[in-house]
Parts: sequence; structure tokens; C-alpha cells
Amino acid sequence: MVVITDGTTWLAARQSIAFGGHYVVLARGLSPDELADRLAATVLYDTEHTAVTVGEHTGESLLELIKDTYGDYYDGIGLRLGRDGDWTYAVAYGGWPGEFDSPEPVSRGGAHVCLLEYDEDNGKPVPPHFAYFHDGRPVSAFNLHLDASWGYQGVVGDPATAARLQDLMAAAGLPDPEWDREDVHRTALGIVERFFGLSLPKDPIVHGTLMAVLLEPT
Repeated sequence: MVVITDGTTWLAARQSIAFGGHYVVLARGLSPDELADRLAATVLYDTEHTAVTVGEHTGESLLELIKDTYGDYYDGIGLRLGRDGDWTYAVAYGGWPGEFDSPEPVSRGGAHVCLLEYDEDNGKPVPPHFAYFHDGRPVSAFNLHLDASWGYQGVVGDPATAARLQDLMAAAGLPDPEWDREDVHRTALGIVERFFGLSLPKDPIVHGTLMAVLLEPT
């Protein structure tokens, strides 16, 4: 039987999940609770954080809860969590931009962890970012606009993996400064999606309800 998934390319559309961009972590080998707890440990505040379950929420209702709890959408962070095939996923809401450390330690103990991040309303501007980790080490990372900005000169990480991804992008005609950035983003997402077998369900994330947590200081 062929299983059809939404993949990840839908993330290339502006405000694909919520205003401000997206912070999505995919993990293979972790339950939703484990992923939430490990991500809580990567929050870059002065105090440690823990994941507090707050029931099932839509993206809109979780944002309202963040606002009601902390006074503003940007003053707290929530996660909605689910599973799609082999992948567990966490989607961040609220004031997540710049507030997470690298998810590299989230992949300890043999887990596979993928980060898809785009702070699209940052005025600097910050390009969309992809990173993949396994068992506490980086495997691959690059700027999904493929424009050599923000310290990226192509794919970094494991040399063999980087070379294969570079070849796949070259075969797709990238990088090409004449391409629209959203088209480059979508094409690059398609390449890593197929290469790593990624899957992320659009309808439950955009329209449905999912288990949610707030990342609260302890």
C-alpha cells in the first residue's frame, strides 16, 4: 500500500502555520511527551523550563491561552504536538523566535531530529533554516533560500551527506539568484523531504486540534 503524506513543502507559503513564521521540530524515536520535555530544556531563558500539558488546542486557541496566561502573545511559548507515520512533531507558538538553543541535544540516545525554522517577519531578514541531527551530532544544515547569507556557504555537516544534498539541489537548478525566494524555499524543502523521508500533516496543524503544552519556568 502506498501511503501519501503532506510532506513539508507547504511550509514555504507565507504564514503557513501562524503569523511570524514557523518553528517545527520533527523527531523519530521520541514520543510527543519526550519531545516536549527535551525542547523545554533548550529554551534560552535564565531559568529552566518544563512542559506543562494544557489539553487539546487549535493554533488560534493556543495563542489565545498564551496571551491570557502571560499578557501578550510574545511573552510565552506553547507547543502543539502530534505524530505522522514514523515522525513525532512539535510546532511552536507565541514568542519562540530566538528563544531556543540548537535542538542537537534533543537527538541524544539515538533519536533523529529535524528542525524547520523561519522567522519570516524578522526585519534583518533571516532566511528559512533546516537542520538535521542524529544521536547528539549534526548531520546536515543549510539556509533554505540558498543565498549564502547568515554564514552559510552551501550545506554543512557530514561531508558525504552534504555532497549528496548539494548534488540534488544542483540537479534541480539551484542555487539560481533569478528564482523567486518562495520557489527556492519550496524546492529545497522538497529535496530534504525526499532525502530524509520527512512527513508533516497540514490539516491537523492548520485546522485541527492537537495536544498542547506551555513551556513554563520552574
